[in-house]
Amino acid sequence: MDRIPFSNLFDAISPLYDEYMNKIGELIRNTDFIGGQEVDLFEKEFASWTESKYAVGTANGTDSLIIALKALGIGPGDTVLVPDHTFIATAEAVTMVGANVDFIDIEEDYYTIDPKKIAEYLEGPKGKSVKAIIPVHLYGQMANMPEIVKTAKQYGLFVIEDSAQAHGSRLNGHQPGYYGDIATYSFYPGKNLGAFGDAGAITTNDEALYKKCKMLVNHGRWNAKYEHEIEGFNMRLDTIQAAVLRIKLQYIDEWTALRKEKAKLYIQELSQISTIRVPQIRRGADPVWHIFSILSENRDEIIEKFKANAIGYGIHYPIPLHLQKAYNYKGYKKGDFSVTEKVAEHQLSLPFWPEIGLAQLKQIKYSFDH
Repeated sequence: MDRIPFSNLFDAISPLYDEYMNKIGELIRNTDFIGGQEVDLFEKEFASWTESKYAVGTANGTDSLIIALKALGIGPGDTVLVPDHTFIATAEAVTMVGANVDFIDIEEDYYTIDPKKIAEYLEGPKGKSVKAIIPVHLYGQMANMPEIVKTAKQYGLFVIEDSAQAHGSRLNGHQPGYYGDIATYSFYPGKNLGAFGDAGAITTNDEALYKKCKMLVNHGRWNAKYEHEIEGFNMRLDTIQAAVLRIKLQYIDEWTALRKEKAKLYIQELSQISTIRVPQIRRGADPVWHIFSILSENRDEIIEKFKANAIGYGIHYPIPLHLQKAYNYKGYKKGDFSVTEKVAEHQLSLPFWPEIGLAQLKQIKYSFDH
């Protein structure tokens, strides 16, 4: 049997290799490295593709979250709620602006923040300091935004949609950014829309927030190079990454269609295996399948079979945020977030990328039993 990697980024790069290299060569010859037309055009094109009024390029997905929080005025004395089951960047961004981060358990079926648990927190003794919620659209499927936004409006809270894994995902026909105040994106190379390094973006339909974000990413400047309206950061999107993303944006719908096709085949192949639970799709959702995640109580056995058959795999995320050493100061213990802990113990990510072949999918299924 051939080795199957967890992911294969070059399958999508290879057919467009010359186009990428020609564009990068052009920028090098013109010494066009910071800002410029490629960044401006990418922001306009990405805003259009996400059905948003505005987009701002950033250096990475974490910076996108930091900028969003700063633009909304979140800082010391404020609490921001994030799901316990997510990459640490979502939580790190909160503390980087001086605010207090706290965790909310997830819905087991969809891995996303539980709106009922949000409401319980807000009704409790710590609820008064909450100023914002950051739902994470995980593995390519959006969180329950109608319920989250309903609660946020009731309590006067901002909503930032962490969409790092949800480029083009929809819920009830709407993409990230439709429901919340701001949506943030990562273009880390392994994302559905990935750069050739770190890159990110923010989208919003609020002109004032757009202008604030645009200034914050570039030292507080709006137009003139040495005129600074506010204090900002150096969190700009590089020109070469913007150019690469502009090329990729032309093909993202095609790649997403392939992801959906392969996910459907995966589900057909694996649904008959009684020891695993295939991904569940929320009513009204149209996921883009960033990660193909299953749950299994015999995960360790499956991993050993995968190793024996040279099949890659991933675990997202093996240690819940409340049990990370970085958050020992919060005083949480095992058992405090039962659903997240259960998912962390049983979650397994299978090999997945748009061009993965049917023979490879069948080989993966075969490995569950051999």
